[in-house]
Amino acid sequence: MPEAGHVLAIDQGTTSTRAIVFDRRGVPAGIARREFAQHYPADGWVEHDPEDIWRDTVAVMRGAVDEAGLIAADIAAIGITNQRETTVVWDRRTGEPVHRAIVWQDRRTSDLCRKLVEEGCGPLVRRKTGLLIDSYFSATKIAWILDHVPGARERAERGELCFGTIDSFLLHRLTGGRVHATDATNASRSMVFDIHRQDWDDELLALFRIPRAMMPEVLDSSAEFGATEPDLLGRAIPITGIAGDQQAATFGQACFEPGMVKSTYGTGCFALLNTGGEPVESRSNMLTTVAYRLDGRTTYALEGSIFIAGAAIKWLRDGLGIITHASQTDDMATRVPDSHGVYLVPAFVGLGAPHWDPEARAAIFGLTLDAGPAHIARAALEAVAFQTRDLRDAMVSDWSAAHTATSDALRVDGGMAANDWLCQFLADVLDLPVERPAVIETTALGAAGLAGLKAGVYRDQAALAGAWRCDRRFEPRMDAAKRVRLYDGWLDAVRRVRRER
Repeated sequence: MPEAGHVLAIDQGTTSTRAIVFDRRGVPAGIARREFAQHYPADGWVEHDPEDIWRDTVAVMRGAVDEAGLIAADIAAIGITNQRETTVVWDRRTGEPVHRAIVWQDRRTSDLCRKLVEEGCGPLVRRKTGLLIDSYFSATKIAWILDHVPGARERAERGELCFGTIDSFLLHRLTGGRVHATDATNASRSMVFDIHRQDWDDELLALFRIPRAMMPEVLDSSAEFGATEPDLLGRAIPITGIAGDQQAATFGQACFEPGMVKSTYGTGCFALLNTGGEPVESRSNMLTTVAYRLDGRTTYALEGSIFIAGAAIKWLRDGLGIITHASQTDDMATRVPDSHGVYLVPAFVGLGAPHWDPEARAAIFGLTLDAGPAHIARAALEAVAFQTRDLRDAMVSDWSAAHTATSDALRVDGGMAANDWLCQFLADVLDLPVERPAVIETTALGAAGLAGLKAGVYRDQAALAGAWRCDRRFEPRMDAAKRVRLYDGWLDAVRRVRRER
């Protein structure tokens, strides 16, 4: 075991950047967090300033180490987890972005995606990447930047520009520009990475007109990625773990056995089902993706992606002004006996899995004169559970066709999982026990676990699984008839917002 017994995890999310220091037991010892600005240049467009993210990353790294009462010598390794698909293109020499980052929620390339589907490209993309053609993923975002930033395409073809998701951009900056790399989980979300061969695919790169020269090297999720510049924290610290946020949460939840499922509730909601060493092709519009890659061995997952979960609560606060803090929704949901027939379909940037309708838009149904803010807040929380039901039903259908049943509980994490009312409603709607871990920061914990494995802080996956602890288990208690009635109402509301009814 190394003398330095702590791991620093960078958790770079959609609305905030956090850093958490974990000890050998996987217990948080220090945390720092900063929110950053969201930019909405046009309808359906979402951007971030990479320089904001970089400044915040350095600040929270230092803040978390300070709060833990440690120094750089106490940190054995750094792990990075990040908002996936969000696309940055930067100058290889200077490190300067050529455009603001285009966020995973951004829908500006929907028309291009529709055109590619109409041209019959869907089966090719699906077969090689496990993904559906959608503007959610990185490929069309890269193409848009190359087409709309003057000179960018020519510079990319000359090898002067780098593409990366946020992990790759931060890695380049942390290492002083020495390393341009990513891990297999982030690469698998690009729509140009063959998840079977585990390499960038020249046919897909040509389809999306992306020069291979700008693509990062793809490493295992637990690997030697490089070391930080010494002046950032006081000494050079190895970076030994990287994974996209949802895969990191899967790892942090110790979902290491086929059939285990976790669901993370942050800005969006993402459920992953571990399918082991063989990719499972979905017939239900789920995604086939890389869960993690260790020692050259790939573990796959089925994934369902919901674009809006916690972001709907943020809209209640910043858009409608009916709450001042997200925690108020718990009290509001319990203040009324039900949602009074109100359904909120949060398709603010279209619908994700299993619908994949980029043209759908959010709506509230069932409003009457005696419906109030509490009913709308409750409907926003209920929508999270209903969308999770959509995902789980689809994944179980894909998995159960050839395998035994999934695990007997859903492991949940993310900020919204702290809401007891929501966890209970999830169990009721799913008719499945819901388990909330003692350490709810499982995304950062997963990044720390991957980094700590390579650095020798954690012995093996079995040790990480043994350290997982359940804080509370929520058992379903809703009457079956009520469950059917509520979910049928949800399905009707979703049909009403679909572009193709």
